[in-house]
Amino acid sequence: MSDREVTEPRLRCVLPFEAAPAEVRVLRRAAARQLSRWGVPAVAEEAELLVTEMATNVIKHVGEGASSTLILEWRGERLRLEVHDKSRTLPTVKVVRYDEECGRGLQLLAALAVDWGTVLTEAGKAVWCEIDLRAGRGCRRLERAALMLESYQSIGRTTHGTLARRREACLRETAVELIADLLHWATSCGFDPDDVLDQAQIHYEAAPDIAA
Repeated sequence: MSDREVTEPRLRCVLPFEAAPAEVRVLRRAAARQLSRWGVPAVAEEAELLVTEMATNVIKHVGEGASSTLILEWRGERLRLEVHDKSRTLPTVKVVRYDEECGRGLQLLAALAVDWGTVLTEAGKAVWCEIDLRAGRGCRRLERAALMLESYQSIGRTTHGTLARRREACLRETAVELIADLLHWATSCGFDPDDVLDQAQIHYEAAPDIAA
């Protein structure tokens, strides 16, 4: 991967890369370092996840070794991420089963980013998304967690026996069941569940702005 090109005052960083698993890891770290230099390390975790998904989609749908470019651009209250490649086939979001991988990257993009899209370019196409840099992201993270728990309850796996129970107690029990299911999923994928928990703890402790 070639050196960064940063243009002030637009706070724009251009990172060419080759679509390969090892290069994606390098790209993710480079993006995190750039955000730290810009003074917005709080969004690094989210940006790294999005960069990983966008770059991995190039590998899956364009081909390993494809020449690509990541562009980071700080636009006021938003951070914009763009991944350019030379394919003119636009990706689409589709409903996937739990055991399918195709399409999950774009679903994650839609869930985490405040806005995202695809566009044809002269050289191919670009997939882009934007992250909110404003204060209060911690509150939104809590709201997102609560929404996920309520959605998890709605599939009928967690009824908790009575509607008379307090909402907080129901969500707590749902959280336990969701974490347990995630650990089972991690094990089925060959991951160490203890390592997953350790990483989750690290991410939790790295977000002191989120209310307890």
